[in-house]
Amino acid sequence: MQNRDRPLATHTVEPMSPSRRRFLRGAAAIAAVPFIRPLPALGQPAVRPAPGMPAPHFVDTNGIRMAVYERGEGIPVVFVHGFPELAYSWRHQMRSYPAAGLRAIAPDMRGYGLTDQPADVASYSIPNLCGDLVGLLDALDIERALFCGHDWGGAAVWTMPRMYPDRVLGVIGVNTPAFGGPPPSEPEEPLIIPTENYYTATFQEPGRAEAVFGRDVRRALEMIFRRGWYWDVENMRRYPPDSAEKQMDMLRMIEEGDYEGELILPEDVLDYWTETFEATGFTGGFNYYRANFGGGGDGDGAPPPPPPDIELPCLYVGAENDTILRPSSSDGMPSFIPDLERHVIADCGHWTQQEKPEEFDRVTLDWIRRKFQEA
Repeated sequence: MQNRDRPLATHTVEPMSPSRRRFLRGAAAIAAVPFIRPLPALGQPAVRPAPGMPAPHFVDTNGIRMAVYERGEGIPVVFVHGFPELAYSWRHQMRSYPAAGLRAIAPDMRGYGLTDQPADVASYSIPNLCGDLVGLLDALDIERALFCGHDWGGAAVWTMPRMYPDRVLGVIGVNTPAFGGPPPSEPEEPLIIPTENYYTATFQEPGRAEAVFGRDVRRALEMIFRRGWYWDVENMRRYPPDSAEKQMDMLRMIEEGDYEGELILPEDVLDYWTETFEATGFTGGFNYYRANFGGGGDGDGAPPPPPPDIELPCLYVGAENDTILRPSSSDGMPSFIPDLERHVIADCGHWTQQEKPEEFDRVTLDWIRRKFQEA
């Protein structure tokens, strides 16, 4: 049971208008599946629950309504997805983790899928995402959980023990390292040449990236979810400096449409991804980049204080061919995480838990068994 005397993040529920309530009741009566949340704009398609997943339920947390998929009993593990992903990114783990005696919990994060998409860009900051996750624990009456995050989800789960150490049992960071500690003494050769066309820069202008991704949602997703091509270290060494790949200009790669490599998503999974983002758009996902990479600061020129050490069991799972979040980015982590294990999955690109689910499950479930189930 929760210790309700502990100060937690504020969880404000926005009032629902009578017309909105009647609209949702009518949609629910028509729906052939357990939960469908029609989008506010009339004429837009509805978002349906992810196929093959347990029926989602909804919680109110930190001012939003969050869709949550849940299965199993035992130690709770909260799976946090990144861009442009969904709770469905953890579909393999939603089977394997309950089978291993764990309670698997996968939300559609703020701005994605069946979860609310607030207009306020600042609300997509990492500390606010952590507030969403704390509110999720409160709503499910969970005192402490393991957190497993990929991509932007990794940034959130590495921040959780620094903001809410009493709510976290341990952390699994997938591809994304925890930042802090000294820089590497011998940096790896640069695979990417950052320019004004680097994807985190081109995602900043409202509407620009939305127009490119939204022109043909399926084709945009087919560019993103691949193995090889720009998710391959050897390929990136060979590309010329002015190529879209070498500059990681994702908008240009989509517009040129000359895709290489192999899709990692089966056709039926890509179908669901496509229909979901056709309904929701990509603004929620781009807002993570705008809120966290958009500049700002206190303006006094002083460097931020170093983040506190993480005094909990942690596991970093990297991928050999992730060209953006390279495994070497985790080299400084032992200096501020005393109980850290690291594992790199060979011949794997950025979409680790989907591209190599068997090895990912073997490594992570073994770590959980040794650190928590047999403790």
